Amino acid sequence: MIELQNVYKEYNNKDVKIEALKDINIKVEKGDIFGVIGFSGAGKSTLIRMVNALEKPSSGKVVVDGQDISDLTTKQLRGVRKQIGMVFQHFNLLNSKTVFDNVAISLKLNNLPRKQIQERVNELLKIVGLENKAQNYPDELSGGQKQRVGIARALATNPLILLCDEATSALDPQTTESILQLLKRINKEYNLTILIITHEMHVIKEICNRVAVMEKGEVIEQGTVLDVFGNPQEPTTINFVRTVINDKVPESVLGTVKRENQSRIFKLKFIGEKAKKPLISAISKQFDVGVNILFASVNELQGITLGKLTLEIEGAAKAIEQAYQFMLVQGVMVKEVYENDNYE
Repeated sequence: MIELQNVYKEYNNKDVKIEALKDINIKVEKGDIFGVIGFSGAGKSTLIRMVNALEKPSSGKVVVDGQDISDLTTKQLRGVRKQIGMVFQHFNLLNSKTVFDNVAISLKLNNLPRKQIQERVNELLKIVGLENKAQNYPDELSGGQKQRVGIARALATNPLILLCDEATSALDPQTTESILQLLKRINKEYNLTILIITHEMHVIKEICNRVAVMEKGEVIEQGTVLDVFGNPQEPTTINFVRTVINDKVPESVLGTVKRENQSRIFKLKFIGEKAKKPLISAISKQFDVGVNILFASVNELQGITLGKLTLEIEGAAKAIEQAYQFMLVQGVMVKEVYENDNYE
């Protein structure tokens, strides 16, 4: 549905070359909710502007619905852009227009009959839960309601793709949750492909099925949300993941760990059905060791369980080693933590 192939973008500012995107390769399949995350200046906004051709790559290809849009004429681009809806961070509503008229803008520009516009706008307002706000003005709405208007407006032309540029970063957590659930429902009911640009890992965790992590104009890691959250490789990705799935042992707990010869510390990851195995109970019963839980968490990603444990195992060296070898063959990811690892 959307594919960026070896995309490179540079700007020249007073003879200074700025590399905004470097060899970007991303593929978004039809029906995906694909998240692109990165800190400010990572290149996320430039990337999303490539998809609707507001920016053109210095080199490489941008393919949308099987068509290379990099070299289309202005007339051809207008046809492509009708298939792409856009939701903005700060809503971009016209304060002098009612909710109805804001949603109807693109329909009026396309010269649709008045009756058809009326039916379509009413349908969209019902979808976003604002059917009773048609004659209100933006200043009379909450932030979440304004963003719902923005989503309805973006859906007006029945697009195949919805682009969301930091669509929830101006909202409070509760409102963010409601907007994310709305986007998730729209994706499911209308098989709409959604590309989300964000700096909030919670957004990725909540609704995306695939994610790309950007840093300094490059994609440093990408894959399914389960893969990236379950086994992040790059320091930036690890830091992002920790904002929603913590795996650090609290300092107050670290103070109780003596680090004697009779104990070793292990970090475990459980994915899917493995998270339901009574592993600690099995270790305690089969081996002459004591098991101290230093940290534990369980999260659900795309309906799959991801569990994390940090254990201190105490006992004779041979018994601890046997327990360690036992854990390795249980389909669980196991990493021993040494003192200079700082439990990370």
